[in-house]
Amino acid sequence: MRQEAARRLVPMTETRWLSPEEREAWLALVSIMFTLPGSIESQLQTEADLSLAEYLVLAMLSEATDRRRRMSELATVTNTSQSRLSRIVARLERDGLVVRTGDDKDKRVVLAEITDRGLEKVREVAPGHVEHVRRTVFDRLTPEQVRQLALIGRVVDDTAGPGVMGVAASGM
Repeated sequence: MRQEAARRLVPMTETRWLSPEEREAWLALVSIMFTLPGSIESQLQTEADLSLAEYLVLAMLSEATDRRRRMSELATVTNTSQSRLSRIVARLERDGLVVRTGDDKDKRVVLAEITDRGLEKVREVAPGHVEHVRRTVFDRLTPEQVRQLALIGRVVDDTAGPGVMGVAASGM
């Protein structure tokens, strides 16, 4: 009896099913979401003993003007949670690739800074990574498709939340 009354209070709306074109696009996107990260992760693990998340942290730090970023900002630009980022940075610290420091101006802020060794690692890894990304993604697309992909990424990223798309990520 209660369930029946609750159903009457909540207006029922019709499901907006995907059109055949939308379904095809969605399944293509799902395929990319599941296969591309594994391919990139595998390349980085094999050639550099780095995860994609670790590489992104190093790349984002290497692109910062002073080679460091606030941990909160770094979490945003690498699309990861604060707690996951903390674990990633701890691993990179153990390998001497990153150090954490306090901010002289604001003692509550923690900064991650790439070390010279970390910068060298990025310089060593980036060419193979970029070649893999080029081969698996960009060599298959026309210049117009690349522009469309960037636009689609920005639009979807705006809906999903802040991330790399909101930050200039030139050398990834």
